[in-house]
Amino acid sequence: MNYLEKLKAAQERNNSWLCIGLDPDPVRLRVDATKWDEPVLPFNKAIIKATADLVCAYKPNLGFYLQWGAAGVIALERTIAYIPDHIPVILDCKTGDIGHTQAAWAAGLFDEWGVDAITVNPYVGAEAVLPMIKNRPDKAVYILARTSNPSATQFQGDLRQGEGLSAAVLRQSQSWETAGHKGYVVGATYPQELQMARELAPEANFLIPGIGAQGGDLETAVHYGPDAAAGPVISASRSILYASVKMDFAEAARTAAQQTRALINQMRKQVI
Repeated sequence: MNYLEKLKAAQERNNSWLCIGLDPDPVRLRVDATKWDEPVLPFNKAIIKATADLVCAYKPNLGFYLQWGAAGVIALERTIAYIPDHIPVILDCKTGDIGHTQAAWAAGLFDEWGVDAITVNPYVGAEAVLPMIKNRPDKAVYILARTSNPSATQFQGDLRQGEGLSAAVLRQSQSWETAGHKGYVVGATYPQELQMARELAPEANFLIPGIGAQGGDLETAVHYGPDAAAGPVISASRSILYASVKMDFAEAARTAAQQTRALINQMRKQVI
């Protein structure tokens, strides 16, 4: 089963385009979490157990684990192993180095940890992508095209006009021949650009961050996110993980995930 097949199966099984970002922030964890010797893995397990029937994917961000040192990296590895096998794991690491270094990243993340997809920064060109999925037909990368942060336009340009770095990435990467899937990160915080991104990459799966705490446009994400093979991966982190910082954090996360999924599905019906 390749990545898109696995993603589509998870989307259909859980009737969901929602992805939860597993980003353990020591400032935001529940009030008693730091009393545990290792709080990250128990926190993640509780979130996964509470939401595994509501999501199409989980997306841990590497940076949130590195801040915990070696214990955080171990917790990340065990979190990946804990996620049910039928749910795709997207590791958000935004790696983007030259070929032999990217090959090392791929060996560690895909072959050792077994993640299904990773995010990739294409600044160095095709060498950032080809070593990852050229010979891995069951894996995927999400190439940064239009990120969701406020200063994205400084270098990425005006995608609405089909100009700038974002447009160049979307156009040129279409010609890179890979066995695995090339998807794109396109933030919901720039809703007017989602339509152009879809026009430039009609067959690519989109990972769409920014609909939660960042205030992105969910309706536009639902409208322009789908491709012919699967729905988009619409990611939310803080708005779900930290719906409560009390003892009921897992139950609150489930409620927030249910509400977000329901809103997405309501908009899906309107689009259809």
